[in-house]
Amino acid sequence: MAKQFDWTHLQTFLAVASAGSLSAAARALGGSQPTMGRHVAVLEAELGVRLFERTASGLELTPTGIELLEHAQPMAQAANRLALVAEGRATAIAGTIRITASDIVATYILPEILTALRVEEPEIEVELVASDRTENLLQREADIAVRMYRPTQSDVFARRLDDLEIGMFASHDYLAKHGTPQNIEDMADHDVVGYDRGEQIIDGFRAAGLQVDRRFFPFRTDNQIVAWAMVTAGYGIGFNQLKVGAREARVKRLLSHVDLGALPVWLVAHSELKTSRRVRRVFDFLAENLGG
Repeated sequence: MAKQFDWTHLQTFLAVASAGSLSAAARALGGSQPTMGRHVAVLEAELGVRLFERTASGLELTPTGIELLEHAQPMAQAANRLALVAEGRATAIAGTIRITASDIVATYILPEILTALRVEEPEIEVELVASDRTENLLQREADIAVRMYRPTQSDVFARRLDDLEIGMFASHDYLAKHGTPQNIEDMADHDVVGYDRGEQIIDGFRAAGLQVDRRFFPFRTDNQIVAWAMVTAGYGIGFNQLKVGAREARVKRLLSHVDLGALPVWLVAHSELKTSRRVRRVFDFLAENLGG
């Protein structure tokens, strides 16, 4: 007779295998480290095998653990899909919605929108993941994603919203000290806040006829919140969405005649959730308020 396993123990096994430690798995699952350790120990006892080896960097899967992982992952995907189907049939608007968006959108764009949602739908609880990495909708890391690119993930439904125009900005203090550039060529004489590894700003300058490389930027960071903070602090010239720049009294828009392009905005949710009244309500509310 085949052994029956507690699905909770398998979930813990998957979380530990993914996170590499009991403490990280506990944070991911909202449990405690001792509970995670107990689940793993029980599962190992039931199977009669060792699933993890302790190393200096954490827990690593044994060969048997790797083999079990290959079987457990499809089970987790099936369970997630089952939960999605059940959620998609939900009729109540009350409950939790998990949204993911880039750092900039989550910090400067969504707070006002979500505050208005709170007024209209007070029984909806919001969990906001501020992250520039791709969240997996199937694995329920988020119910709704705000993305700046066309989604390629399968099993999602998406809506293209208005593009977010990009502007060039500098603080009034910086401009008082260094002057105001009148054209792209003048940018060669200014301090510009750039990306550390990203090539977008470099590509933009090159497209406009100014050949620069990474060393052109005296300050570099891939964190857009930090980059914007450096601009408002007066370090140099930087870039942001027009909606964000327009709300910041400490900065002035520069070279408004230069087309800096725009970011496409896509609103995405898993296809199984499109019949959920709660997800649909928040999805439509975000679309209405992000689209202008």
